[in-house]
Amino acid sequence: MTVSYTLKVAEARFGGFSGLLLRWRGSIYKLLYKEFLLFGALYAVLSITYRLLLTQEQRYVYAQVARYCNRSADLIPLSFVLGFYVTLVVNRWWSQYTSIPLPDQLMCVISASVHGVDQRGRLLRRTLIRYANLASVLVLRSVSTRVLKRFPTMEHVVDAGFMSQEERKKFESLKSDFNKYWVPCVWFTNLAAQARRDGRIRDDIALCLLLEELNKYRAKCSMLFHYDWISIPLVYTQVVTIAVYSFFALSLVGRQFVEPEAGAAKPQKLLKPGQEPAPALGDPDMYVPLTTLLQFFFYAGWLKVAEQIINPFGEDDDDFETNQLIDRNLQVSKHQDQESRAAPGPPLPVSSQPGRGKERRGGSL
Repeated sequence: MTVSYTLKVAEARFGGFSGLLLRWRGSIYKLLYKEFLLFGALYAVLSITYRLLLTQEQRYVYAQVARYCNRSADLIPLSFVLGFYVTLVVNRWWSQYTSIPLPDQLMCVISASVHGVDQRGRLLRRTLIRYANLASVLVLRSVSTRVLKRFPTMEHVVDAGFMSQEERKKFESLKSDFNKYWVPCVWFTNLAAQARRDGRIRDDIALCLLLEELNKYRAKCSMLFHYDWISIPLVYTQVVTIAVYSFFALSLVGRQFVEPEAGAAKPQKLLKPGQEPAPALGDPDMYVPLTTLLQFFFYAGWLKVAEQIINPFGEDDDDFETNQLIDRNLQVSKHQDQESRAAPGPPLPVSSQPGRGKERRGGSL
């Protein structure tokens, strides 16, 4: 289920965001702790090897390699590469969310355009909206692992009430190597045209409005399918991943704390006559590389953000709740015909409608 914290930050107050840092579900800690522990363990192994197992001459060679790796790591434009990549992924993630088809607007047009309070009229409206929901289920079934687990076969779609057995046979008789989510939209247009011929739709303008809304709905289904089909170029993802892993592979060696005589000494100032040179000083010897661990947490966490949302139709904590969306659309569709045909109240008398009395007075002058 999507992790929502909007209510927790409804008001700007002291420590408002700090309380979110203690959450585990959907957090960066849950995504990154394995890589973080692995990086810390490898760093500790190299540190122990340098301090306890190497000879003095070997330490000197290691220090030369460490300085080289540290300089080389700074040559990787990690912030530049990650920044552009994550921006691209976030924009794609939001576009996929806005492409999820919702039948609300189409449902309102169906209720206003397809007339008839008899059983035939109700069945016609329900069938039209059912075809729309079927199209969304078919496309979500092809892009979402959660929906595919819920509807592994077309028989499960029939059992859920989105399709009849006769419709399933017609659907499966159409042989195609591509996704057939558009077939219910064709059924929708044929049924709408039949309703116009039967007088259930008053005029051609209402029919055009209905088909325009269907085309908008179908366009969202198509866009969602193409987002799943056409991914971010693999070379871009590979470049970013290699850049991050290479940076921290170099940091494992280059960020080790070496002894002053084995590492680089600070440059000496010019000595005055009779002044003794100061001993060579290096970085303080620290067993825990705090800044390096923080850098790993930020950069690797940045990459994990892109990994989390590059495909929001999976089963991660923050992926889209597609099954709940299907249930919501189905429930709204079942109630729309009953609620739309319920009169909201008696019509207002002519004298009480705004502006009508003034028109009568103006006409009598």
